[in-house]
Amino acid sequence: MLPKIILVPTDLSDRAEQALDYACELAKNLGATIHLVNVVGIPSLGIPELGLAVASTTIDQIMLDNQTALDKLADARRASVNIGQVMLKCGDAKDLILETAQEIGADLIVMSTHGRHGLSRALLGSVAETVVRSSPCPVLTVRISADEQAARDAA
Repeated sequence: MLPKIILVPTDLSDRAEQALDYACELAKNLGATIHLVNVVGIPSLGIPELGLAVASTTIDQIMLDNQTALDKLADARRASVNIGQVMLKCGDAKDLILETAQEIGADLIVMSTHGRHGLSRALLGSVAETVVRSSPCPVLTVRISADEQAARDAA
């Protein structure tokens, strides 16, 4: 069965945008709908109430900025592909991506990888790896080639 509901998690990076573009091309060819999700990770805050108020204001600004960027990504593609839900969530990206896939009945998840290796991967983990291992549907990971990354870094 070909996918009709494609979930594209994005961290709003260049790599994630490349995965979104790939998903859009795929959706055009399949007549599928793209749903976008961005997850803002909020660390547990062990600070006094005053610090929480400041952190809350900062978090509110991050949420506003991310929603604006997410809407911009979706709006730029609406003319060429069917964009469904555009969702902003707070919490653990791994869990919320999987939860969102189940909520919308995703047939496919298309997401970028960051290509971490060694210690950074061990310390930070891999959202893509966890999603691939636990997803209720197939996952297509998109990785920027070394040449493309070098060209972007030089620009």
